[in-house]
Amino acid sequence: MALWFLRGTRRGVVTTTYPKRADPSSAHLPTPPTFDSAALNASVATRMVAVCPSRALELEPGALILDRGRCTACQRCLTVGAGVGTPSGQFEWATREPARLRLSFPLAGGA
Repeated sequence: MALWFLRGTRRGVVTTTYPKRADPSSAHLPTPPTFDSAALNASVATRMVAVCPSRALELEPGALILDRGRCTACQRCLTVGAGVGTPSGQFEWATREPARLRLSFPLAGGA
């Protein structure tokens, strides 16, 4: 660590660059879900909210809300709601606004 620090300060390196492409092993990481609104109904949404250990799912009138900032990608909601959702494949989000981490999925039938 000290050697890197000395070398970095001598060369003027403050930070390293972000990778231009994702590491191939990232394809095997668990990721927060995404849901198909056409197949999502109030009954299934209620069951998914009940099994979410991190309380990342909330049920609002006519919509299921996913807070990606709270989601641990445990996939329990996908097990309970088979056929309603899939892993999103996305695991990198950067925002200064926590509200941007919340996604709304309308329920089929609107209720």
